[in-house]
Amino acid sequence: MSRSTTGGDDEGPEHSEATWRRALDISEDRPIDPLDVRELPPPEPLQETLERVADLDEETVLVQLNDREPQFLYPKLDDRGFEYRTETVGDVALTAIWR
Repeated sequence: MSRSTTGGDDEGPEHSEATWRRALDISEDRPIDPLDVRELPPPEPLQETLERVADLDEETVLVQLNDREPQFLYPKLDDRGFEYRTETVGDVALTAIWR
């Protein structure tokens, strides 16, 4: 698990897979499954993310886009044995989740 913050990005990180890969250090050979939860009211971001990771295969990295760090998600991912990393790029918290 790791978390950090980087400066703004004019590319529009919420729409750029290249930005996600660079910020979260995701290998080019791993598929990305994006999940934008910024418009969902609590607790839907947590519920939606946990539903998606339940079906995550060994190769795919789920990238959650959120307007804040998903603090309540981290212990649930730990309990389920997932790895994750959060980076803040501009005003978007990007969280990579993988097995």
